[in-house]
Amino acid sequence: QVQLLESGGGLVQPGGSLRLSCAASGSIFSINAMGWYRQAPGKQRELVAGTTKVGNTNYADSVRGRFTISRDNAKNTVYLQMNSLKPEDTAVYYCRARVRKYERDSYEYEYWGQGTQVTVSS
Repeated sequence: QVQLLESGGGLVQPGGSLRLSCAASGSIFSINAMGWYRQAPGKQRELVAGTTKVGNTNYADSVRGRFTISRDNAKNTVYLQMNSLKPEDTAVYYCRARVRKYERDSYEYEYWGQGTQVTVSS
């Protein structure tokens, strides 16, 4: 009922930049938090960056200073600006959202996007 659509992945050279977008649609009353995770081959999925509705943010140590997460609450969209990309950033990047669906019910639902591939290589 709620869908997360990711875009912006691709192939980029080391030192380059990409901007990922994730738009949520469907039955949504409020999005409490949105974030980005990534998973490289043979590795566990890890948190890259997250943001709350009120603007709190957090970053993995490996990306702090290079990546910036931002949001547009009116569009139910979160972005990840990735600069100074390194080969070790290569992974599938997943959008995650914690969603309140109903005004009458504060229950929080979790949704994941399908993922978008980011490859950093020369």
